[in-house]
Amino acid sequence: MGRRPDDLGPRLVVLDFDGTLADSFAWFCSVLNGVADRYRFRRVEAHEVDALRLQGARAIVAHLGIPRWKLPFIARHMHRLAARDAAQITLFPGVPAMLAEIAAAGVPLAILSSNRADTVRRVLGPENVGLIAAYACGASIFGKARRLRRLLARTGIPPERALCIGDEVRDLEAAHAIGCPFGAVAWGYTDIRALAALGPEHLFVEPGEIARLAAGAADYMPRFAPGTMLAPLPEPNGS
Repeated sequence: MGRRPDDLGPRLVVLDFDGTLADSFAWFCSVLNGVADRYRFRRVEAHEVDALRLQGARAIVAHLGIPRWKLPFIARHMHRLAARDAAQITLFPGVPAMLAEIAAAGVPLAILSSNRADTVRRVLGPENVGLIAAYACGASIFGKARRLRRLLARTGIPPERALCIGDEVRDLEAAHAIGCPFGAVAWGYTDIRALAALGPEHLFVEPGEIARLAAGAADYMPRFAPGTMLAPLPEPNGS
């Protein structure tokens, strides 16, 4: 893999977990209405899913009628369910190869997630766990910017030299809140069209593109959001 002559790739790649590395959307949908009954918020009907994937977390919380004070309790319950069902959750195709390629290029990897660290490690598996230099797990639903700032302080990487990768509006908001470039993935929870409209620095349609950018590959051609460059907007893959 040839490198760009300017070698301006990131010095740290910070990855979201659910919807970015882990294909957990189907699992999430399978448990959501049980959680809704337990905590007394609106159930999600099948015909609503596509529309909700165009929304950010704040809009979804409002649509479901969830008071903010309930969010920590709901999140902890969801994390217990994810730990229980970790064996049902797998990594997206191409993710292990992506992690290995980035690590082989000498670029440190970190995971920033609202999920529990033990669940993240179980789904990653021993080989992939060994590739991750730092974990910032257990962030509150709207607390990722604070966790990201602390993570960068620990690693000594300035925000502008890190690259955050995620699949939700709140991931993008957290990265941009502290001046960190953001790459949106097309295979996660949020419809890529909603993310593209918010101006991410990069759009990725498959994990190999993340590896090529992070490793500084000479043949990497970025996909930018509409109106910012000529690269086309990918269609959502419905995962």
